[in-house]
Amino acid sequence: MTGPNLPDFFSVMARLRGSLGGRFSELFAVEQLCQQAGSMIQTRVEALVELNGLQLPITSLTIGNPETARNCLLLTGGIHGVERIGTQVLIAWLESVIERCRWDAHWQRQFDEELAIVALPIVNPGGMLQDMRCNPSSVDLNRHAPIDAEADTPFLIGGHRIWRKLPWYRGHWHRHQEIEFVALQNVVYRCTRPESLCLVVDFHSGFGFKDHLWIPYAFRKEPIEDIACYVALKLLWERNFPHHNYQFGPQAMHYLSHGDLWDYFHIQSREHGAKLLPLTLEMGSWLWVKKHPSQIFSFAGLFNPTVPHRHARVLRSHLILLDFLMAACRNPNQWLVEGEHARQLQQMAQALWYRHLPS
Repeated sequence: MTGPNLPDFFSVMARLRGSLGGRFSELFAVEQLCQQAGSMIQTRVEALVELNGLQLPITSLTIGNPETARNCLLLTGGIHGVERIGTQVLIAWLESVIERCRWDAHWQRQFDEELAIVALPIVNPGGMLQDMRCNPSSVDLNRHAPIDAEADTPFLIGGHRIWRKLPWYRGHWHRHQEIEFVALQNVVYRCTRPESLCLVVDFHSGFGFKDHLWIPYAFRKEPIEDIACYVALKLLWERNFPHHNYQFGPQAMHYLSHGDLWDYFHIQSREHGAKLLPLTLEMGSWLWVKKHPSQIFSFAGLFNPTVPHRHARVLRSHLILLDFLMAACRNPNQWLVEGEHARQLQQMAQALWYRHLPS
């Protein structure tokens, strides 16, 4: 269920509380954050997902006003329901932003005109409640967009339409757009305008032994049109934090996939003259499994840290990055490039990531 006449978030939660019992701690953490923030966070139910008689909200949290702010930072988590740690990191960072606003007047003033933050901590509430990667219709939302890879993808993993009971099933966007996709698309459209920058961070887990900052595209090996801006952001990050532990580069260096949401939204935004720069924060959950091998016997344990001290470490380890990206979004004129400088950074990208392609 989508549309402008949906009930408010707290009314939805009041109806859900008895039915959910102690389940779905992330959704209750979102509610607690909003209650504690008061007027500093505006909530909006973007859609209601039906599951076993429950109506689960896809809720956006907004600090500032994206319609009037110069630029917007868009944060999304829980596109894959089993990857709860992404939602938890996002909530932890929002908690720190709100607490900083309580005592730092300069920090709070940035949300008057300069910047808006829009967050969807749980894009796939049905999948998260069921501890599933896909949504309740068995569709992998990050394989659902109407865009096909230009080269071979890994079997199944790259997205398929063989059978919905197999993981990474794409669904049929042209016949039916999943409600979660529509809700996210509506938010992206609200956050993007030709005269402003919208920087996106999409939180995931489950790949490799390192934390990755992935640049689109996932559907092709050739560089994204904005590659010079991504190189400029990478260099800005490394000048400020030279000892960081992230691997910053295109997703296509690792594998191609069909139907990536941010590939699609980036292309759509360019067609409308808007500046959308998506990044995927892919937390390396294989390291958590390596340090605690018993996690391999739990599906959720493949994607989330289960040892308390390691979980706490993950929650705090990305705060500096997110503070930096917020500052970068607030000051795009200090690092976005064009003209000759952009051409130089495109050549740098060629040397860093695209040496297999003709120059």
